[in-house]
Amino acid sequence: MDERWLVAGLGNPTRRYAGTRHNAGFLVADRLAERHGARWRGLTTRTASFELDGRTVLLAEPQWSINLSGRPVAALLRRRQVPLERLLVVQDDLDFRFGTARMKRGGGPGGHNGARSVHKALGTADYARLRVGVGRPPKGTRVDQWVVDRFSSDEQELMPELLDRCADAVEAFVLRGLNRAQDVLHTADPH
Repeated sequence: MDERWLVAGLGNPTRRYAGTRHNAGFLVADRLAERHGARWRGLTTRTASFELDGRTVLLAEPQWSINLSGRPVAALLRRRQVPLERLLVVQDDLDFRFGTARMKRGGGPGGHNGARSVHKALGTADYARLRVGVGRPPKGTRVDQWVVDRFSSDEQELMPELLDRCADAVEAFVLRGLNRAQDVLHTADPH
């Protein structure tokens, strides 16, 4: 039987938001697609898929505002018949400094409106999330402006290593479960 997994990267569509902090989820999904030679398709939700040791991994990037990500994620989960325990949502997180990433199951959305939308659409918080640290804005910078700003040049230099570590953790999640994925992130965390 085909074992299906859904990895949903959260972000804002259009070139205007490409490479911004709020699009960390898209960046991780893009890295996985690149790593596995998966081709993106679709308009309202971009999807790509690849095989990983007999498991089908579906990548998704809803092309709605990040604050409305829940409906397309829930629709894909139902349509592709992926059990909730095989869903991983990838998002940016202000509470972790840049270079840090954490994975957990459950918990509240914090101040992340995209995570709140997913929680609401699924009717539960009992799914796994990979939270990619983007840090807090400097004093005098509004949060809503910070998350749609591009990464600094110093952050961009470190981005490939961070994205590879996150992709490694996603693969560990699919192949070996949440605890192993957490180990991948924690043991490689430079902070």
